[in-house]
Amino acid sequence: MTKLTRRGVLGAGAAGAAAGLAPGASAAARKRTRRADVVVVGAGLAGLTAARGIRRGGKSVLVLEAARRAGGRVWSHALGGGEVSERGGTFVGPTQDHVIDLAQAYGIDTFPTYNEGSNVAYIDGDRVEWSDTGPTGTAPPDPAILPELAATVTLLNEMSKEVPVDAPWQAEQALEYDGQTLETWVEDNSTTQRYRNLVPLATRPIFGTEPRDLSLLFVLFYIAASGDEEHVGTFERNFNTREGAQMFRFEGSTSALVERMARELGRRLLLRQPVRRIVQGRGGVRVVTDKLSVRAKRVVVAVPPALAGRIDYRPLLPFERDQLTQRMGQGTLTKVSASYETPFWRDAGYTGTGLSTSGFVSATFDGSPPDGGPGVVFGFVGGDKAREYERLSKGERRSRILAEFAQFWGAEAERPLEFWDTRWPAQRWNRGGPVGIHGAGSLVANGAALRAPVGRIHWAGTETSTYWNGYMDGAVRSGERAAEEVLAEL
Repeated sequence: MTKLTRRGVLGAGAAGAAAGLAPGASAAARKRTRRADVVVVGAGLAGLTAARGIRRGGKSVLVLEAARRAGGRVWSHALGGGEVSERGGTFVGPTQDHVIDLAQAYGIDTFPTYNEGSNVAYIDGDRVEWSDTGPTGTAPPDPAILPELAATVTLLNEMSKEVPVDAPWQAEQALEYDGQTLETWVEDNSTTQRYRNLVPLATRPIFGTEPRDLSLLFVLFYIAASGDEEHVGTFERNFNTREGAQMFRFEGSTSALVERMARELGRRLLLRQPVRRIVQGRGGVRVVTDKLSVRAKRVVVAVPPALAGRIDYRPLLPFERDQLTQRMGQGTLTKVSASYETPFWRDAGYTGTGLSTSGFVSATFDGSPPDGGPGVVFGFVGGDKAREYERLSKGERRSRILAEFAQFWGAEAERPLEFWDTRWPAQRWNRGGPVGIHGAGSLVANGAALRAPVGRIHWAGTETSTYWNGYMDGAVRSGERAAEEVLAEL
């Protein structure tokens, strides 16, 4: 009789496990193998920009994109007749020179967001009309809240000057600011519920979330990041249309830029290739999809932290980076749009910008093509409102949104040529938008892991940008930085 020992049992178990893994190992062996100097994970603006920089640096690159299309949070809807409307990233503005310069390099010009006439707001049911040429800009000049609005915006702008855009966790009062939410800070620095009800009008479209979910330090950083190396960031530049982040759009839509960058990459861009594993070794990295194994010297992961955290890394990432991805969820934002034969609201003297403290739609804009036809108006449904919207039927969503558009612009708004929505949290390879969110305590605890390379892995994406974090310009900046990092190591 053979004597069983602990060593023998373990050896038999290992042999059985090896036999059980044999089919998988064979499948792995059947994967196509490619080689490049650098692999870029994700073909959003950040990944495409990184790949462009690497190629211009004389190195070979492959871009692996999980979705059926390039663009990430840049995506468009065909209106017919060659016209399109943006489902995702739409606007550019002053100090966003990196994305504007990139577009111009591909022959894409900007045009002004339509902004002639009056804006409309419903604040606790009261209708307010105003021109953004006044001192409050896109914010409504409601006399009941104007003193609080002016005081808190001024204070937030001043506090943001204390926050370094490259390391907000190192601000002198970082612990204090990161230990509270925007909601608690507003409660401590305001006196009326009417003003507090106005605050989500900014947080839902900008972050896709409620004030209670936002670290105050993150908000201050976001304000500081709304500028560039020569211009101090301000809340007004982030929020406003005139002289602000919503001032311009791209001719042919933002997708025109993505399409031209993707075309330039040609076969170096591989779609429908979700990355499952990244393995680092002495000689380089191996990036594995369901059908492909790519060997390279470096890898740039250019997807939001929440999605980057779903990749299997070997060896394990440092726990600080892993905790960052666990805590930095995507915003909850849906974009709703309707098209009409003409932008009829213009004839009535309205810009197409509407705000509401009580409806599903927190903010609307004119999204019509440069020639004004067909007319398009779109709105942002964010945070709690987006979660409530998701629970409605398709028909209820349409009727409720069009009724709100009609409240702004009249009964004609309920008779569109087409209505569509883009529910970013439901998109498999996005899972939310427009940006990853830092809740209380997150930046101080894990912020330093945002951009820090891990061995041969580099990070890109608008969430990693020092300026215009969460915007297309931030995505482009992050891709440029990642390309420079990689080229310096090759």
